Amino acid sequence: MSLSRKAIRQTLTIARRDFIATVATPMFLFFLLAPLIMASFSLIGGMGASSVAEGAADRERLVVIADAADAPLLKQADERLRTLFSKDGSPAALDIEAPAADPMEQARVALGDRDHDVYAALAGPLDAPHIFYGPGATRSASYLAALADTTVRMRDGREASEPVKIEVQRKSSTIGGQHAAGFMAVFGVFFLTLLLAGQAVGTMAEERSNKVIEVLAAAVPLESVFFGKLIGMFGSAVLFILFWGTIAAQIGHVLPPEAAQAIHQLQPAVGWPMFIALFCLYFTMAYLLLGSVFLSIGAQASTIREIQMLSLPITFTQVGMFALASAGAAHPGGWLAIVSQVFPLSSPYAMAARAANTPGLTWHVVALAWQALWVAVMITIGARWFRRGVLKSGGPRRKKAAIANG
Repeated sequence: MSLSRKAIRQTLTIARRDFIATVATPMFLFFLLAPLIMASFSLIGGMGASSVAEGAADRERLVVIADAADAPLLKQADERLRTLFSKDGSPAALDIEAPAADPMEQARVALGDRDHDVYAALAGPLDAPHIFYGPGATRSASYLAALADTTVRMRDGREASEPVKIEVQRKSSTIGGQHAAGFMAVFGVFFLTLLLAGQAVGTMAEERSNKVIEVLAAAVPLESVFFGKLIGMFGSAVLFILFWGTIAAQIGHVLPPEAAQAIHQLQPAVGWPMFIALFCLYFTMAYLLLGSVFLSIGAQASTIREIQMLSLPITFTQVGMFALASAGAAHPGGWLAIVSQVFPLSSPYAMAARAANTPGLTWHVVALAWQALWVAVMITIGARWFRRGVLKSGGPRRKKAAIANG
């Protein structure tokens, strides 16, 4: 065999070896499915945001306070004007209410409706109306002005006078703003947890490979080792968040007015100070829950290949939990919301959304205690799994049985 043919054969042998070593790994499957996985992430996020938007849109209203005699003409004028809009740009649904003793006060009160997002309310004679509207609802106020004008033209054959428009500051957050804040809370906890908790796998596997974990296990109970590692890695995660959070806070000063107005409408039901505190607590619980699972997996894996094979299903599970919590955030009080709040792995996400959608703190105390219990359960299971599977040391009963048989 010539030297060149031998060199080619050796080269092809090395190439075949590396090709098989690369392809025959779970990581290569992840590489192949990466576009599908990213598309799934985008689809789930888009569906969650769309579901939140649809759930809020169902409760959007415009209110006209008018006599029963004008109600049929108002409905006809509303149907005629809506043909000028696309489906996505159509105004909120119209509610016609009979006037009370003070129609002006009735219109003001309508803007604070707890069950619906009333963007604008019209009161007074249709030919000289008063229109009350909330912040950022000038288009809704203009639509009611056009509605009054069209109705007067149909009824009297003349134009209505220029309406009096009065902006009213809301005393409570809108349902749409609460739902949007809830989805942002779910996505924020999910993204930060998935980004930061994965380091637990490599840390545990590395210390197992260099025998450090056996030294620690001989001096300290394994439960303390696991929990101590979780707290240490959580500290590094907090530094990461503080660093980027400080940068993000500065970016807020250069946002355009439209973006600043949109952010201003994100008003959680429990208020911003309590919402931020609860978000931090639920991120902590989500990190500890997922981190304890990753620690248990890392403790069992002895190679990078095993880590990849075992951690990938956990990642997909977390995406499923994100989808479940997003669906629950779009429909607070529904059965999906309840299931996502009770199930341990999705509970931190869902309860962060509840803080945005529902006032009250009692259930948050219960949820945090429930999640802390599951953190303890996960750590205990992981430690016992490692003790029995890796260290090959059983509990007291197994030791007594071994002594008796010996």
